[in-house]
Amino acid sequence: MDKFMIEALKEAKKAYKKNEVPIGAVIVKNDKIIARAYNKKEKSNIATQHAEILAIDKACRKVKNWRLNDCTIYVTVEPCIMCCGAIIQSRIKKIVYGISNKNYGGVESIATVLDKTNISIEKGIMQNECLAILKKFFNKKRN
Repeated sequence: MDKFMIEALKEAKKAYKKNEVPIGAVIVKNDKIIARAYNKKEKSNIATQHAEILAIDKACRKVKNWRLNDCTIYVTVEPCIMCCGAIIQSRIKKIVYGISNKNYGGVESIATVLDKTNISIEKGIMQNECLAILKKFFNKKRN
């Protein structure tokens, strides 16, 4: 499990280097990464260019299907409500994330919906590492 969060963190580091909020995501099927992405909102000036959305798009193209059955998404930060909607619609079976997002996180606020769709949730994976890159990014922004 940590090996996939390490890969999501690598994506977050790419975002950091490009002055994007450092959030990374990978999608795994049959113990293999089928898609990876990081935030691109700043560069694209498109609000929906979240790591999760971009990874879902890539995964769908990879499997040639909008249904990502039996897939798990690993994200460094709790997905927002928009991304949770995309996860539900794509039929991803599990969400694994590093840290909660008190301001914009959607997983905990729509947990009953996720439960009805049988999407399992695991949080707190490598949370110290996921938090560290965010703190570093926002400290750099403030200074």
